Amino acid sequence: MMLLLTFNTCREITNNYKFFSMKSIQHTSFLIALMLASIFILSACKSSTSTEIKKEDSTTISKEEPEEHEGLALTQQQMNAVGITISNIEQKNLNAVVKASGQLAVPPQNMADVNVLMGGIIKKIFVLEGQHIKKGAALVVIENPELIQLQQDYLTTINHFSYTQDELQRQKDLNDANAGVGKNLQQAQSTYNAEKSKIATLAKQLQQLGINPTSVANGNIVSQITITAPISGTIGHIAVNTGTYAETSKPLMEIVDNSQIHCDLIVYEKDLFKVHVGQKVNFMLTNQNNAEIEGRIYGINKSFEDESKGIIVHAIIENASKYNLIQGMYVTALIDVGSQLTPAAPVDAIVRSANKDYIYAVDEAKSDSAETHFKQTEVVTGVTELGYTQITLLDSLAANAKIVTKGAFYILSKTQAGSEEQE
Repeated sequence: MMLLLTFNTCREITNNYKFFSMKSIQHTSFLIALMLASIFILSACKSSTSTEIKKEDSTTISKEEPEEHEGLALTQQQMNAVGITISNIEQKNLNAVVKASGQLAVPPQNMADVNVLMGGIIKKIFVLEGQHIKKGAALVVIENPELIQLQQDYLTTINHFSYTQDELQRQKDLNDANAGVGKNLQQAQSTYNAEKSKIATLAKQLQQLGINPTSVANGNIVSQITITAPISGTIGHIAVNTGTYAETSKPLMEIVDNSQIHCDLIVYEKDLFKVHVGQKVNFMLTNQNNAEIEGRIYGINKSFEDESKGIIVHAIIENASKYNLIQGMYVTALIDVGSQLTPAAPVDAIVRSANKDYIYAVDEAKSDSAETHFKQTEVVTGVTELGYTQITLLDSLAANAKIVTKGAFYILSKTQAGSEEQE
């Protein structure tokens, strides 16, 4: 509108100029005044247009830089629904450690392969894989005709031993009466000793097979034997079925006792001088919901494993019965070789936004019984081990300040969504 007015004014000035030039030179002063007025009006219009453009640019810039929202308030019900947990900043030893990997293992005396001393047909199986049993519990029943022959040999030897014993006594009586022959006495004594030894051997064989020699001597012959558990523990893989022929060279099943489970870690030569008996060990297992498990080194091997230049370090697990630990589980552990404690937060407590790392702390000044307010705090992160990350606070927090240890990403998403709505 202002530009149109200026154009019209200029046109009128031109017409008036022609008019006045034709009329008289006396109007020259009036023409100059009109020209100056036109220039002033045109300058004012340009200034107004420039001001409007600057305002539009300023508006555009403000849209590109929205106001940052650092806080969020949630009720306890909302926190429970999304799984937000709160705790203090912990002190962790993440620097003065030796990182090692390995597996869970049990001592040799806590593992057993169930074998048979005499082959036979599997008639019954009393256990299932994964079942916990006690020492001496019945596992399987085996049948073998050779058992009957062994018991018969035992009975025959016992009956013949009675005659041998009487013959020895008769030769002694004759020798005492100077009526016997020394050679006969010696032969009777030799036979007696041989028969007695044979009885003891057969009785021991019957006992190893689980048969009572006294019961056999009383005429109780059996054709089946029961194989019992040599140790208490959990039944592992069962390699036989009902009707399978049990061989003496092949285990029927295995039993594992995890009560003395420990961790075998591989420490390489460059770190070996730092590791000593008695040092604390921390490690995590995924099947334990990332719970931190503690142990302590109780033994260090004195020979390298193959060509890896690694030494096996044995760590006993404290309160192992509390966890569902299984032999062969792979673990990554941290051996505490110093005492450099540093502030640390769980990995789930740290979020990243605009190339910066943040945690969310509880704003005690704004929080009440109805809502909990959170404020964003920038941190610098360090090493990450066993689910914890070293942090350095850029803003001071109270010594007993509580932070979000799980669910921080939800709060970040919520604040960003709020910022977009305001824009």
